Amino acid sequence: MKISEKAEEIMESLWTELVEKGRKSCNIALFKDDAAFKELIKNNLVNVFDDKTTMTEKGMEESRDCVRRHRLAERLVMDVFAIKETMIHETGCAFEHLLHKGLDENICTLLGHPRTCPHGKPIPEGRCCRESRKHAENLILRLSELKPNEKADVAYLQTRDKEILQKLVAMGILPGTEITLLQRYPAVVFQTGKTQFAIDERLASHVHVRRT
Repeated sequence: MKISEKAEEIMESLWTELVEKGRKSCNIALFKDDAAFKELIKNNLVNVFDDKTTMTEKGMEESRDCVRRHRLAERLVMDVFAIKETMIHETGCAFEHLLHKGLDENICTLLGHPRTCPHGKPIPEGRCCRESRKHAENLILRLSELKPNEKADVAYLQTRDKEILQKLVAMGILPGTEITLLQRYPAVVFQTGKTQFAIDERLASHVHVRRT
């Protein structure tokens, strides 16, 4: 379902009030005549009774996705693009509307399935997060734990240090990228595509791979 950006913002507010704050309903007096709110009613995302609104089951799912995209976008612009903290919310809003179903999971995987946004608010779990936990014990290991000449696919990068994340991304280490470990000591040497890189164990520890 594709709804307007204004409607998505209202859904995010409803999620905060009804789910995170645990309120039974919200007073819609301030925006009941808003075209975006009427859009939500038309799409059966909210129920309204005596100026009080609740979300339908369909609305709960949509609002959850909106919040997830927004908070992942904030995490992205802070961790990868090093946006100033004062601009995180504004820039995150701009990116949020680009992270529709599918792309949001790619971003979540890139960031190592973060649990909170830069403001400490929880990021609703996605399918990629559940699948990652389900298969992690058997399939996922650190890059340096591969055997020499063993191939794997990058699963995720696990770090909140934006400089480390930027260094790894600059080397082409992205989720889904095939990587071959060439040696583990004294430096971790690996190859992506036709290019070889040598990094120390500390930097390599942030790269988690999936054996192919």
